[in-house]
Amino acid sequence: MSDRAKTAIVIGTGAGGGMIAKELQGKYQVTILEAGGDFKPLSLPINQLARFRHSGLFFDARLIRLLFPNMLAEKAGNMVMVRGIGAGGTTTLATGNAARCDGALKALGINLDAQFEELYRELPVTTEHQKHWTETTKKMYAVFEEMGLRPVVTPKLLDAPQCVGCGHCAIGCPTGAKWDTRALIAQAVAGGAELVTDCKVSGLELKGKSVTGVRAKRRGKKTVFHADLIILAAGGLGTPVILQNSGIPCGKTLFVDPVLCVAGPLPGFGQDKQILMPFISQQDGYILSPYMDYLSFFFNRKWYLPMSDLVSIMIKLADEETGGADGGRIDKALTPVDRERMERAIARSREILIRLGVPKEKQFLGTLNAGHPGGMLPLTAAEKDTLHNPSLPDNLYVADATILPKSLGNPPILTIMALAKKIAALL
Repeated sequence: MSDRAKTAIVIGTGAGGGMIAKELQGKYQVTILEAGGDFKPLSLPINQLARFRHSGLFFDARLIRLLFPNMLAEKAGNMVMVRGIGAGGTTTLATGNAARCDGALKALGINLDAQFEELYRELPVTTEHQKHWTETTKKMYAVFEEMGLRPVVTPKLLDAPQCVGCGHCAIGCPTGAKWDTRALIAQAVAGGAELVTDCKVSGLELKGKSVTGVRAKRRGKKTVFHADLIILAAGGLGTPVILQNSGIPCGKTLFVDPVLCVAGPLPGFGQDKQILMPFISQQDGYILSPYMDYLSFFFNRKWYLPMSDLVSIMIKLADEETGGADGGRIDKALTPVDRERMERAIARSREILIRLGVPKEKQFLGTLNAGHPGGMLPLTAAEKDTLHNPSLPDNLYVADATILPKSLGNPPILTIMALAKKIAALL
């Protein structure tokens, strides 16, 4: 970039956008564009809403936005794609996991050690929540250990003493104990950045090897924003659509980290009152972790039990990088390799539930969903120093999961933030 470049536009407020906006403000005058509005956590009690499950109102998982306005659900075949819309992006709906998962980036020669060290100093990454585990969580951890699954306490972005164990990590923390990137946006704004909400970017105006404008619609009116530097961080589905709308092709290399929960009835078990994903078991091509799936609870009839009487094990798959998103349509399905991994994971999860007291014949599956899209403009070893795909204009960078080279099969937030930090340092 030229030394005269003083303005930057950051599109998106999630892990990548929030971090790079905070890092760039002061070096640039930053304008942050966010498609949604303010984050609004679930305000009604879960049990009160659960009474309506038999009414027929909850007939399509895409209606989950009626319950959680900042959660957008879309269909891709038999899979439901979930992402956050609004300030903080999907970090407001994630469970606050702070796992380091940069192995594929390291293999390309991209070293993020310094950036992770900065994150550990700057953010409330902790495993202290283990001190506050319920007997239910301890029992589940013990079963994982007995089975040789090597569970590891999940590092969390969390003020652990403020956590009340309500289990609402994925629908809006009521105490503010769980950290999300709204804190980074607030820092950027305090430093002079401008946040523009309810502003949906549709495409980029290009001239030669530069972006000359960002096309957007705000409150029904079309507008164009201008800056010297453009950072796309609209998420693993949002960023590719903006690029393709602008004539910049993306690959058919979409990964989504599919999630499937195996559950069953266990009266009075109380898993709904534990922190979500308190520990993780890393397996070959997938992870296992305790997780209460709100999507299945409201929209899957097999789950129509009181939440306190359910036990649920989450499978998160590292899927093959196939499929894409173009013109708003998502093309994604499990491959034979994905299905084979999923079947192995289901069998392992069923054994966990049996040991917890749920017979196999009473077990049931949740709704197949996914919330970690990425990989449609993956970095290669050739970009290890620039972190800039050669198909992009010189003043356009991508700073979200779109540039990850392969599926993590793990929580990606910390890794995306570390990558965004490195990109900011280059700029």
